[in-house]
Amino acid sequence: ATSLDLARRGARVILACRSKEKAEAAAFDIRRESGNNEVVFMHLDLASLKSVRNFAETFLKTEPRLDILINNAGVMGPGRTEDGFGMAFGVNHLGHFLLTNLLLDRLRRCGSGRVVTVAALLHRLGHIDFPLLASQKDLVAGQSSWHSFQAYCNSKLCNVLFTRELANRLEGISVTCYSLHPGVIRTELCRNASLWQRLLLTPFAKLFFLDPAEGSQTTLHCALQEDIEPLSGRYFSNCALRDAGTKGRDDALAKKLWEVSERLTGLSKKTKS
Repeated sequence: ATSLDLARRGARVILACRSKEKAEAAAFDIRRESGNNEVVFMHLDLASLKSVRNFAETFLKTEPRLDILINNAGVMGPGRTEDGFGMAFGVNHLGHFLLTNLLLDRLRRCGSGRVVTVAALLHRLGHIDFPLLASQKDLVAGQSSWHSFQAYCNSKLCNVLFTRELANRLEGISVTCYSLHPGVIRTELCRNASLWQRLLLTPFAKLFFLDPAEGSQTTLHCALQEDIEPLSGRYFSNCALRDAGTKGRDDALAKKLWEVSERLTGLSKKTKS
């Protein structure tokens, strides 16, 4: 829904997705519905840091502009990434972290660029255990359904903290960034969840969750709304500024997470903390 809205506004839209088949089908539908042929697929698997680097390299060679970067991955479920990180932490945080850093120069060159990262209200239940991360390459110690839920909450806290620290590092530069709670949307969020989790969530989803079009509104607000630049680094919900949870406003925690993430993704070899 976000991509369709942007395409209808005449934007060139890059669908950076893992599944070529699904993404190309979505791109076809968006081109048909919007009348905009500038909607294309590029392969990106956020569960692989190599894939993130390959995507960034290809993008920078082929795309002269980047005005808006929307980080919207939100997986919940067990497993490990290609690099051995917990799935939620690796995809929802580290993948976005590396991608954004690799594309920041292009955003700067294009003037008033924006980075929009889709977090969740559940970041309020998240916590970050750095010793556990160092020993387990994850922010949870197991693979149960409860651990998967907690890992998702932790990764969404990482999204909020990442945005906060990114804003601090971009101070004085025209690029701005925002995190947001989109509302609970009926998507494939729980495609990796256990059977009982899906059975539990499905009836509630039909009754209470937003459809994708409704759920995209706060993302579009952060991407397009004029005059919110002074609010860079802040958290939004229902198209309005909201206070993030207490841990999501901890600048020292945000800075430490950034520095640890630089090391985990290999960025610290090339950039200064």
